[in-house]
Amino acid sequence: MAATLQNFAPDVLGNFLEQESQKELLRFTTAGSVDDGKSTLIGRLLHDCQAVYEDQLASVKRSPVNRSGKEIDFSLLTDGLRAEREQGITIDVAYRYFSTPRRKFIIADTPGHEQYTRNMATGASTADLAIILLDATKGVLAQTRRHAYIASLLGIPHLVAAINKMDLVGYDQSVFARLRADFLSLAEGLGEALVKCIPISALEGDNIVQRSSHTPWYSGPTLLEHLESVAIQPTLESNALRFPVQSVIRPDATFRGFAGRIASGAIRAGDTVLALPSGQRAQVQSIVTFDGDLDAAGKGESIVLKLAEEIDLSRGDMLVSPDAAPQVSLRFTATVVWLHAVALQLNRTYLAKHAGRYVKSQVRKIRHRVDVNSLTEHEASELAMNEIGLIEIETVQPLFLDAYTFNRTTGSLILIDPVTNATVGAAMVREPARRPTGLEAMIDGDERPLSLQSIVDARIHRRGHKAAIFSLTGNRQPAEVLERTLHDRGFETVLVSHHEIAPPARKAFYETLIRMGVVVLSWAQRPIRLKDKGLFGQVAGHFYFEFSRSSDTGYLSEALATAEKLRTGGDTTEKVRD
Repeated sequence: MAATLQNFAPDVLGNFLEQESQKELLRFTTAGSVDDGKSTLIGRLLHDCQAVYEDQLASVKRSPVNRSGKEIDFSLLTDGLRAEREQGITIDVAYRYFSTPRRKFIIADTPGHEQYTRNMATGASTADLAIILLDATKGVLAQTRRHAYIASLLGIPHLVAAINKMDLVGYDQSVFARLRADFLSLAEGLGEALVKCIPISALEGDNIVQRSSHTPWYSGPTLLEHLESVAIQPTLESNALRFPVQSVIRPDATFRGFAGRIASGAIRAGDTVLALPSGQRAQVQSIVTFDGDLDAAGKGESIVLKLAEEIDLSRGDMLVSPDAAPQVSLRFTATVVWLHAVALQLNRTYLAKHAGRYVKSQVRKIRHRVDVNSLTEHEASELAMNEIGLIEIETVQPLFLDAYTFNRTTGSLILIDPVTNATVGAAMVREPARRPTGLEAMIDGDERPLSLQSIVDARIHRRGHKAAIFSLTGNRQPAEVLERTLHDRGFETVLVSHHEIAPPARKAFYETLIRMGVVVLSWAQRPIRLKDKGLFGQVAGHFYFEFSRSSDTGYLSEALATAEKLRTGGDTTEKVRD
């Protein structure tokens, strides 16, 4: 008997694993306002699908926290943080996996509180379907509208309006009909997502897995039936190769490979690829993985590429299809969800993280802010926390961009505060602005170099201000304060100690900085010689300014006012010399 079981078990296990691997995977997320019952819904769904371990269920039953009034508080099955259980809200994104005979599922249970909108956007970024809950006693709220709008921005093709807490309104059909009409009206302005409305009670289990006897007037599917049967539409993303380089693998002198995850498209040994930003072409010699070399690899696979040619590549660079390269751009428009308590400020420096690339950037213009209640567009000079708007971003180094609808990876980025390292915005690229650059010329096969003056002008345009030399004398502390203040206002600055630079090297040193387009803060404790003043005038021309100390902070306001007149947008010579 034991021998029979021993021979049988591997076949059973193999068949089971084969069946599981053939099932479709649906990723979905929950969204909606706080206390709409998202965690309770997911807990109930897991429980009724028998996807909860017995020890976990026993732990929830023993929990001293129970706000449901029932034997089991289903929200505790997903709200695992101590703060979440104490406050009765979801804070972080909770991911859960379960399967049924028809399909596999990954759930992202996201918070509804306005403060944690960033976590909702994170959880929804990879979803195929979003369940947006509505409290039957409250209807469509501002946060409901915000989450629905974010879901549409992220390109989620299916929305389910789960009208929850129907038990609190006596399973009234008219309430469901009214809220269904309200949500469908909202969805009309959200693009082309397919919408399904289902009356449920997460607490009582109505229409979650089993059809409810309390809603005989509802003839549609239960929530699980809809999740099992909804068509998983292939995304409309590009099939062009996008391979952001995450790391360079060099275990010894005989091997040099480039590790990363394929964002889109496929690659085969022998294919020719284009390296960005260098513009060099190379042939793929081999595709290396832990389990051995592959003949080909596709989207989502993590691989190491070994190239036949030795070219310069590092983290943040990208390998792409030569005949379908992304837009190489320093300026582009994007829809941003602002996530930080400090409002978005024009011309302030942020770090933009795009794929594996970090570059300095500035928001040059806010085209409009979206009112999530009416979905109308309004003029704005800043974006507050959780507000959504269309902005123009300019970067110091070029990014390799696709529209978000074309490629989710190369069409999205986050903005980071360089001082606090906090993620302050999530952006989806709408329109990369093509501009003739040396890199684009190389990609197109034209290798004629740009003139030196055009490069300097391009740097000035990119930074948003003219280059200048500020000669500062006196105590060093005000100079350091000035440098920090100008940096926070979006200026590219460098503070140097004038007398530490060898006299023969000063002219070349300052000329290099001016060509870089920066505001040079040249500090000296004692007044500089007339010869050096003449050198500054020769290098910077009309953009050389002297500031001396009358008090510890005496020249700060004057220097800041002068710097503001350096911003581009016209003939700055006249502005500065007013």
